[in-house]
Amino acid sequence: MQAQTEILTIDDIKLLVDTFYQRVQADDLIGPIFNERIEGRWPEHLEKMYRFWQTVLLGEHTYFGSPFPPHAKLPVDHQHFAHWLALFSNTVDELFTGEKAEEAKWRAGKMAEMFEFKIDYAKKNPLNIL
Repeated sequence: MQAQTEILTIDDIKLLVDTFYQRVQADDLIGPIFNERIEGRWPEHLEKMYRFWQTVLLGEHTYFGSPFPPHAKLPVDHQHFAHWLALFSNTVDELFTGEKAEEAKWRAGKMAEMFEFKIDYAKKNPLNIL
C-alpha cells in the first residue's frame, strides 16, 4: 500500500480510476453489470473516466459529454448505488487524502444520488426520456 497523497495530477486521477474499476470488475454485485455493458471496451471506458475526473477535480476541461444517458437503462437500484459509492469512497480513502479526495467522494455521492433518482423516474415513466 502506498502512502496517501493528495489528488493533484492526471496520474493521481489514473491511479484512482484504475484502482476503482479493477475493484468494480471483480465485485460480485456490480461487476457483472459493468462487465456486461462495457464488454471488451474497458480501455475506452477508463480513458473516458480519466477525462471526466480530470475535468471535475482538476478543472482541466478534457471531458465533453453527458454522463447520464449511458446509465439510463441499467438494471440497478439503491443497493447498487450504495455499493458503488462505498467502493469508490473506500478506494479514495485508501489512496488519497486532502481537499480533492473529499471533493471526489462528495461529487460521487451527488452523482449517485442524481443517477439513482433519474433511473427510478425513467423506470416509472418509460415514455418520458430524460
